[in-house]
Amino acid sequence: MICDLLLTNIKGLVQVRNADFTRASGKSMAELPVLTDAFLSIHQSKIISFGSMSSMPANLKSLQTIDCNGRFVFPSFVDSHTHLVFAASREEEFVMKINGATYQDIAAAGGGILNSARKLQTLAEDELLERSLPRAWEIIQSGTGAVEIKSGYGLTVKDEIKMLRVAKRIAQHTPLTVKTTFLGAHAVPANITKEAYIQTIIQEMIPAVAEEKLANYIDVFCEQGFFTPDETEKIVEAGKAFGMKPRLHANQLYNSGGVQVGVKTGALSVDHLENIGPEEIEALKKSAVMPTALPGAAFFLNLPFPLGRAMIEAGLPLAIASDYNPGSAPSGNMSLMMALACIKMKLTPEEAINAATINTADALELSATHGSITAGKQANIFITKPIPSYAFLPYAFGSQLVDKVILNGKVVSEM
Repeated sequence: MICDLLLTNIKGLVQVRNADFTRASGKSMAELPVLTDAFLSIHQSKIISFGSMSSMPANLKSLQTIDCNGRFVFPSFVDSHTHLVFAASREEEFVMKINGATYQDIAAAGGGILNSARKLQTLAEDELLERSLPRAWEIIQSGTGAVEIKSGYGLTVKDEIKMLRVAKRIAQHTPLTVKTTFLGAHAVPANITKEAYIQTIIQEMIPAVAEEKLANYIDVFCEQGFFTPDETEKIVEAGKAFGMKPRLHANQLYNSGGVQVGVKTGALSVDHLENIGPEEIEALKKSAVMPTALPGAAFFLNLPFPLGRAMIEAGLPLAIASDYNPGSAPSGNMSLMMALACIKMKLTPEEAINAATINTADALELSATHGSITAGKQANIFITKPIPSYAFLPYAFGSQLVDKVILNGKVVSEM
């Protein structure tokens, strides 16, 4: 048996699953299959085989062997919600927050999303790519192998197109698996009425995005002061007509009705959920929608954390993503997101790992290829530094514990 890469003496091979397991829900969120003292073989970008060292075939020959003694091997994180393509940071708004300004105060002063839009609109596509690529490599080095990237800082036809082209080019310039989402309904530009802008989204932006096949999904910021549930539904249905499946910003700042719209429109996920209650949980129980928490945003904005414990105890699945963006979540480190979920949402390490791998893969329709250690799946994994247990990953929240990253069967990053 020939393989391109052989990992041996793995202390713990984490998230070992059968191919038919696509999401963890309720009590199964606490179940995390781990194979100790293991090997794993890779050939032509795929996981070929794995098992205990005592059962490793004697005839297994490899071009390269990595001894993982004392180390854990995880499937790469799947980050199902980011705004990775942006022009510049917004630390000046961070200082405003420290001095007492709210998210709404900053937006009213011309900051927030409109601030990012002004900066992005001045950049050529190549320069925007050049500024975004380091962030893509940053998340790779922290263990992410697949990522969703949204538009939404363009707010004009040409600039939304520009953002999505850059997102697509990131997939060409890095080993990341990239899914793209059109988020023209992120905010309303200052020089147009909301009604007119919604017509621009529906009549111009969506057809233009679809013509170039730039987006897998459509998203709307369903929130007070941004887009109402009725407006959200209207925009989502227009996107669905062009083949873009919905995934929604829901219930971040207020109990906005976004969860109910997501359920009604058959969204793949509803994301944020800082402000939900029993009604939203009940609505989600009657659907296949993936509730997705973005703990980095709740932490940075000092908002209530999503009711992760309550959702899991209600039998729901839960995903965790980073929301990496310049205004409200300036980190794409998924280990940190798991730590916040454990500390502030009371998830166990097992639940957090499931939420950041198998469930985010399901939210991005990548269950067949990503999110677990499964024969035939894409060889997207990372090897930790020597650590005592897999729970050490969210426990040591300030440490860089990823030693090697293997994407598409090749070592792409070593610390």
